[in-house]
Amino acid sequence: MNEITEMQRRILICVREWIAEYGEAPTIREIGQKVGLSSTSSTAYQLGRLEERGVISRAGRTWRSIRLC
Repeated sequence: MNEITEMQRRILICVREWIAEYGEAPTIREIGQKVGLSSTSSTAYQLGRLEERGVISRAGRTWRSIRLC
């Protein structure tokens, strides 16, 4: 079960594009707004699943420190 969901794919695209444009990762709210999630906890949940799968990593506790693996 290493496949990612459609929402996780959309989040990855959002993060990749944001980093390319702004040079840093978006906040949870910014990610949620871009992909259509109104709850920050839903966004954090999806990011956590991506982190568990090794698709993203972060330095420290903030999601702003997301790095693509």
